[in-house]
Amino acid sequence: MQKIWAARAETPLPNSMKLPNGAEQPRLDEAQGAGGWPHAATQHARRRAGLDYELKDKVILVTGGASGLGEAVAIKAASQGARIAIVDLNAEAAEALSQRIGGARGYGANVATYEDMERTCRNIVNDFGRLDGAVNNAGIPGDWATVVECSKENWERVIGVNLTGVFNSLKAELPHILDAGGGSIVNMASVSGLLAQPQASAYIAAKHGVVGLTKATAIDFGRRGVRCNAVCPSYVRTPMTAVLDEAVFRGMEQNHPIGRLATAEEVADVAVFLLSPRSGGMTGSVHLVDGGIAAEFKA
Repeated sequence: MQKIWAARAETPLPNSMKLPNGAEQPRLDEAQGAGGWPHAATQHARRRAGLDYELKDKVILVTGGASGLGEAVAIKAASQGARIAIVDLNAEAAEALSQRIGGARGYGANVATYEDMERTCRNIVNDFGRLDGAVNNAGIPGDWATVVECSKENWERVIGVNLTGVFNSLKAELPHILDAGGGSIVNMASVSGLLAQPQASAYIAAKHGVVGLTKATAIDFGRRGVRCNAVCPSYVRTPMTAVLDEAVFRGMEQNHPIGRLATAEEVADVAVFLLSPRSGGMTGSVHLVDGGIAAEFKA
């Protein structure tokens, strides 16, 4: 058995993914200079690469889709034949990614404003003809602060984007997904939606709220053909976490039972699986992609 695994581990993982327009997208971890995929991830990634998620021609909206986890989701879903509507506060970045992917469109919108999301969803349906699913990924970290230290402005900003933003997105998306006969929604929560860490009161409250909103949506719309699930990553190297020192990343890697952080591509794999009919029996569920950190009790 050891020889079999060793032989599989020696097979190199491709450095890029073929996109619908024929272009090749480098792995995000290489593009960000992380030094290639971790050895332990290669076996699983090779198996996943050949899966058909049955998303061909499905129209999928991704908020916060121009960078980080949203970018990884958009690229993965596009590689499965989905048509992607990339929604981001940075309209230029959304449009630039849509050009790289091919068969996609970019839209500028602020998820904290319902009118923005309602208008954007109408535009997406006008452009693509339908909306089959969504990944509500837009989020911000906010300031590190206890409840006493947290300013009203920080609280309202973090809740406004990370929780109200998901509410606004769901409220704008659902009528169109229902019109299409149903579909799947994935909300990007966090391990902080299940656990707590010091001095992150607003972020933790928001992400706990996303988990609850996911379950509420699942039970309200399940009988009408809409599934809703949440993904809870731990720390991942993205533009949002780039402000952290490298020493902090090394310390976090040591705290993860697998000895490393999950990659953006691994989070995207779970999100795209939940979008697909292959996860048809799953709704209202919460999926950790955290390297085992939530499973370990540290006294």
